[in-house]
Amino acid sequence: MIPITRPYIGDEEEAAAIAVLRSGWLTQGPKVAEFEAAFAEYVGADHAIAVANCTVALHLALRALDVGPGDEIICPTLTFIATANAVVYCGATPVLVDVDGATYNIDPDAVAAAITPRTRAILAVHQLGLPADLERLHALANRRGIVLVEDAACAAGARYHGTRIGRPHGALACFSFHPRKSITTGEGGMITTGDAALAARVRRLRQHGMSLSDLDRHRGSTVQFESYPEIGFNYRMTDLQGAVGVEQLRKLDGVLTRRRALAHRYSAALAGVPHLTTPIEPAGLEHPFQSYMVRVSPTAPLGRDALMARLLAEGIATRRGVMCIHREAPYRKLLGDVFLPTAERVSDEGLILPLYAQMTDAEQRTVIAALAAALGSHP
Repeated sequence: MIPITRPYIGDEEEAAAIAVLRSGWLTQGPKVAEFEAAFAEYVGADHAIAVANCTVALHLALRALDVGPGDEIICPTLTFIATANAVVYCGATPVLVDVDGATYNIDPDAVAAAITPRTRAILAVHQLGLPADLERLHALANRRGIVLVEDAACAAGARYHGTRIGRPHGALACFSFHPRKSITTGEGGMITTGDAALAARVRRLRQHGMSLSDLDRHRGSTVQFESYPEIGFNYRMTDLQGAVGVEQLRKLDGVLTRRRALAHRYSAALAGVPHLTTPIEPAGLEHPFQSYMVRVSPTAPLGRDALMARLLAEGIATRRGVMCIHREAPYRKLLGDVFLPTAERVSDEGLILPLYAQMTDAEQRTVIAALAAALGSHP
């Protein structure tokens, strides 16, 4: 079986995890702090705060901005459901908008049309890792007096006109280290920001609203008593994860080089296959290709779902395209009937192909040949 993805884990991560186990310090501590500092340096951010996963990163980012009931947060419908869920966790209302048909990222014109007096923020997703139109979104947010937050779950290592995603371009950016991402800590997430006050509040909120960090509270070098100035959450990353993250981050550039090479090879080989649309990489943007998604035309001899079944029978795993949140039951109930045609078309036609750093050239040739044959072509 050729899997859809495979984490790139080596002896370094194993040794790092064992060292933490032997240290006796397992919860959030020095290895998390090391990972935060390394990640901040890598993306060029002033502050990086590690958390349990990207969903809670999004929740904390919005909570730190005091998003709450009565507020509206604009986000794309074409994204994983966690993006909108984080808005609902705050008691706010997600306003789902359509996407650009070429990049699959949130459409700034749709955002502009959706802004109301209740809009507090734009939650822009870098879809599959490709940076959204941050220049237009940032200008729009500034002009309308609202905040830009980046859902950069898939975008570790991506570049926007020479600057790494995560600097960030908005108030905060949120990353995922799920096993399907380019680097992983099993679960895990990171929030980056250039605002010291926001960073300090996020650090408190991830740890029950506590005034002391776990490191200061438990190492016992001085007598200190914590206080709880506000209600927070238990959203911490463990030192086991932090230690793995440090090693994974050291490998990220090499992983991205391989993933991009494989993605570009897919695009070149599949360019002549009928009924397929391959992803674009606009000038000035560097796509990390967290996933490689093609679109299968409705006129193809096999529909998307039938094509997935055929490839699976040949030992090739695939996934459907990115979901549309407004079609899911909780959001149909919350928002009523919503019609967002571009996102719906992209979701219905989307097919995610196997892509991972260890993928061999032979494995990729197998995928390309099987896909082309199923669609009546020979690349």
